[in-house]
Amino acid sequence: METSPSLWRWFRAMPHPWRELLLVGLLVLVFASVSLVARLRTDRPVTHDAPAEHFKYGSTGGERTSGIPEALWKALPRLFPEYLPGRRYVKGREYEPFGFLYEDGKDLPIGVSRRNVQGLPRVFLNCAICHVGSVRFRPDGPRQLVLGMPANTVDLEAFQRFLFDSSVDEKFNSDRLMAEIAQVAPVDAVNRAALRYYGLGYMRQRMLMLRHRFRYMDLEPDFGPGRVDTFTPAKALLNFPLDKLPPEELAGTADFPSIWLQRPRQGMQLHWDGNNDRVEERNRSAAFGTGAFPPTLDRASLARVEQWLLDLEPPPFPPDRIDEGKAGRGKPLYEEYCARCHGRTGRDFTGDLVGKVTPLERVGTDRRRLDSYSYELSIAQNTLYAGYGDERFSHFRKTFGYANMPLDGVWLRAPYLHNGSVPTLRDLLEPSEKRPKAFYRGYDLYDPVRVGFVSGEEHFEKDGRSRIDRDDPRLYFRFATFDPKTGEPVPGNGNGGHEGAVYGTLLSAPEKDALVEYLKKF
Repeated sequence: METSPSLWRWFRAMPHPWRELLLVGLLVLVFASVSLVARLRTDRPVTHDAPAEHFKYGSTGGERTSGIPEALWKALPRLFPEYLPGRRYVKGREYEPFGFLYEDGKDLPIGVSRRNVQGLPRVFLNCAICHVGSVRFRPDGPRQLVLGMPANTVDLEAFQRFLFDSSVDEKFNSDRLMAEIAQVAPVDAVNRAALRYYGLGYMRQRMLMLRHRFRYMDLEPDFGPGRVDTFTPAKALLNFPLDKLPPEELAGTADFPSIWLQRPRQGMQLHWDGNNDRVEERNRSAAFGTGAFPPTLDRASLARVEQWLLDLEPPPFPPDRIDEGKAGRGKPLYEEYCARCHGRTGRDFTGDLVGKVTPLERVGTDRRRLDSYSYELSIAQNTLYAGYGDERFSHFRKTFGYANMPLDGVWLRAPYLHNGSVPTLRDLLEPSEKRPKAFYRGYDLYDPVRVGFVSGEEHFEKDGRSRIDRDDPRLYFRFATFDPKTGEPVPGNGNGGHEGAVYGTLLSAPEKDALVEYLKKF
C-alpha cells in the first residue's frame, strides 16, 4: 500500500529534466509494447472481391504456419538459379521455370496467395496451383488461362526440390539472403531484424524437416508437370514410418483432376479411387496440400471457393474446329461404349455407373495409385479434424478400383487415365501396345485432331526444348512408361487398361475418329 505514494514522492523529487525524459521513455515503451502486441496479433489476408480472383490468389490459411516470407520467396531464385529448371532466373517471374503461370501486372503467380501474419507478409500455395492450366491453338497464338482445369504446366516436384536443395546450400545464410532481399523486396526495419535473427533460420529448419520427411521422392520416378503423388505426402505429415512402407505403396502418382461442376458430383465417389463421397470433406483434405491444417484453415475463404466451384463450367471446344458431321456419327458410339460409366453428355451425368468405382481387374489400369492409398491411411485420415464438430473426417474408405468420372471439359483434361500416361483421346482408343511409350508433358500447344496437347517426341529436342517454339526457353518433361536403360516398366507410369471391346478400342479407325470428334463437344 505504501509503494505507490513512495514512487510518486520519488518521481516528484527528481530533477526537472529527468522527469520529462522518464515520461517520454515510458510513453515510448508503452507505444512499443502496444505496437508489438498488435503486430504479433496481425492475421490479415489480401482479399479479392471477384470470385475468380479469389480462386486464383485468395488464401486458404496456409501462410499462417506453412507460409514463406514474401521477401525470401522472391530472393531464393535470385540466389540459387543453379537449382531452377534450365538454370533460368527471370526477375518478376521467378517461378516460371516450374511452369507456374503469371498474369500481366501480377508479381505472384496464379495459385500463390499473400497474407500478413505477425506483421510479416507471407506467401504460400492455394487451390489454383493445381487447378489452373493454359492452352494455345497456334504457336504464335494467345495463351488462354482456364480456371478449374488440371494445371498442365506446373511441376510441383521440381518446385519442392528447388526449396530443399536451396536449404542445404551453404549460401543459405542470413548475410547472403539479406543482401539479396535488399535487391528484390523492400522490408521495414522491424521485419529486417525479424528475418535476420529469427525468420530465415526458422525457415531453413522447416525446409530441412520437410526435406527429410519427403525423402520418399528419391525412391519414386519423377512426377513431371501436371502430376503429384497424392497420398505419400499425407503419410509423411501424419508421421507414417516411410522407411517401413511396402514398395507397392510408393509411386502412387496421379494427374491433377479438373474441378468443374462440383454440385452434380455431390454423393459421387471422389478422388481417382473413389475413396470419399463428400465434396466438403474432400476439399478440406485437399487443403492439406496448401499447408492449411485444422487450426489454421481459413474456413470462410475455402467456403467461397467451394460455393463458386459448384456451378463453374469448363470452356467449350472452339466450335469452328468441330466437324459436326463426324461428331454426329460419333454420338451413337459414345452412347453405346461410354455413357453408362461417364454420363449421357458433358453436362448430363446420369448413368448407372457414373461416380462409382469399377474394380481394378475390370478396368485394368496401373494399380500403383490404388495401392498407395492404404487401409491404415484411411483410418488415420478419419481422425483428422477431431474436436471440430461435424468437420471431423468420417467418409474416407479404402476401395479396390478406380472411379468412373463425368467427362465435362474432357478435351482439356489431357493426358488421360488417372496417372496421365496416355497423351491424347485418340491414343486412349488404341490398345495399350499401340499407345505411345514416351511423350513430353508440360507443353500447352493443343492438337485439335487427336485431342490432347502436342507431346510427340518428334516435336522436342533430347533436352526437352520445343522444336516448334524455338524461342521457348523451357525444358519439357519426358514421360516414359518403360525405363530406356533397363527396359523395365516405370512404377506408376503404366499406360495399360481401359481397353477391349467394352471400351471401344476394337472399333475401326473411322469410328474412333468420330467418337473423338463427338467428345470435343463435352
